[in-house]
Amino acid sequence: MDEVEPAKGGLARRILAFPLTAMILEFLAVSLIAGLAGRAIQSVIPRGGPAYTLGALVTVCIAAGAYLLGRRWLERSGNDEMPLSLMPRELSQGLVLGAMLFTVMTAIVALLGGFAIERVNGAGAIWIMLAMAISSGVVEELLFRAILLRHIEAMLGTWAALAITSLLFGAAHLANPGASLFAAFAIAMEAGILLGAAYLWKRRLWLPIGIHAAWNFTQGFVFSIPVSGSALEPGLFVTTRKGPEWLTGGAFGLEASVIAMLVATGAGLYLLVNVTRQGGIRPPMWVRR
Repeated sequence: MDEVEPAKGGLARRILAFPLTAMILEFLAVSLIAGLAGRAIQSVIPRGGPAYTLGALVTVCIAAGAYLLGRRWLERSGNDEMPLSLMPRELSQGLVLGAMLFTVMTAIVALLGGFAIERVNGAGAIWIMLAMAISSGVVEELLFRAILLRHIEAMLGTWAALAITSLLFGAAHLANPGASLFAAFAIAMEAGILLGAAYLWKRRLWLPIGIHAAWNFTQGFVFSIPVSGSALEPGLFVTTRKGPEWLTGGAFGLEASVIAMLVATGAGLYLLVNVTRQGGIRPPMWVRR
């Protein structure tokens, strides 16, 4: 991501291109367009089946297109965050990392007696789970990393942007079923830091999108665990959780487990070390000026 430069043109153009204005307009536009597109597609496609997943793909393509068009119009910027040439490699890396992190965390909880696989259920809910993972992975990363983190960083610097967006990401989950203040804090730590660091490391979206989507898919489909409190149809395995909430996450799911917070936050901090080493920490705008 390039340093913010004074916008060329008249006063109106400079106001529109200012990070705070651009952030508000882009966030509202992507939220509205993604919501309307999702509802329109779901109204004509029955829930479940390959068409349902295809509908999610169409929705996220529309949302991504709206974001890129907004950046070009408001900021006069090209597509440096979602280049198609890098998608196969970086998206694959993110998918592997997200699935691996949640599997490792689940294995630790199982070793501590908080999780068990009862039987194989089958792949009946796979299309619904894929649609959920694709939608959440792309739309939430557009909103929280590409828009909020990027623009807040341009104004307040990297550390403030990472802290603010992590807290906002956790707070956004407070309305979910089974949510608690600790669950929101856990989401802020494990997902806010990890996904923010993944974006800052490459300054592109494919890696955090892959991590986010694979984490949710592995959680909801492979292990049949509520995704941020939302319980969906049983996935590949029928599983049980038992024990204290600090271990199992309670009704919210394993994302509210202390184990998940430690594993994912540790991975996020590792990525942040790499960001720091490569000179990716940026100061507030008044320091640059």
